[in-house]
Amino acid sequence: MTQASPWLRRPATAGRALRWLAGWSRIIWFGAVLVVLGLSPSSYGRATRHALQRHVYLDTAPILWGFTILGALLTLVITRIVVVTAYSYGLSQYALEMVIRVLVLELIPLTAALFVALRCTIPNGAALSEMRRSGHFDALRKDGRDPVLAEVLPRMLAGVFSTVTLAALSCVVAIVLAYLAVYGLTVAGLPAYTRMFGRVFDGPVSLIFVLKTGFFSLAVSVIPMASGLYDVEGDGSRESAALQGLVRMFAVLVVLEAVSLVGNYY
Repeated sequence: MTQASPWLRRPATAGRALRWLAGWSRIIWFGAVLVVLGLSPSSYGRATRHALQRHVYLDTAPILWGFTILGALLTLVITRIVVVTAYSYGLSQYALEMVIRVLVLELIPLTAALFVALRCTIPNGAALSEMRRSGHFDALRKDGRDPVLAEVLPRMLAGVFSTVTLAALSCVVAIVLAYLAVYGLTVAGLPAYTRMFGRVFDGPVSLIFVLKTGFFSLAVSVIPMASGLYDVEGDGSRESAALQGLVRMFAVLVVLEAVSLVGNYY
């Protein structure tokens, strides 16, 4: 069998590249629209507020304590491993700083974003794809309601709230448990611990941490919704929307984490 000429394969490659660019351009545009709508007070009518309250509760309450317990167990395990290893090499003075940097700065925000994505925002994006295919959005338009305000914006804001809440609560739990794992139930280590914590979380690192957590929450909330509404590469099914949302979101998270690492350590 003869192989196709490169000249014959080039249009197909160009077509895939154009579809890839179209998909990302729509995600960026749609994300900007959602951010503007989220910052506009006129977006929060009675129906939108009711839907937002419902999605905030459904996307946060069922997973809050489970993720907090998971973060606590992860903190205890990593703290024990790092402290024992540091003591064995005579580097005990750096043990807690390593724990805080690894857990609070890097692992917990990323884990919270992935947890919310897998449990909430990717299923929500797939549900939006199903609504679009079933004609639910057309029915909302006939009733004079904007589908973006009625169905999309509450889910996006709930994803942002859930990610930030899980990350913030788990960071507090990790900070407390790391101290207790090293110093125990005593306040004697508080001066050294607070000095170390202030040395780690200086101005630039704190700003990077806040920005990274915010961009993580936007990435896991916007990309699955946009993939569900603008499925330009798949077949329009729930599975296609969920898979595309996962792949695109994971790529953005990797880029954001790499940028934050460069900002923190270089």
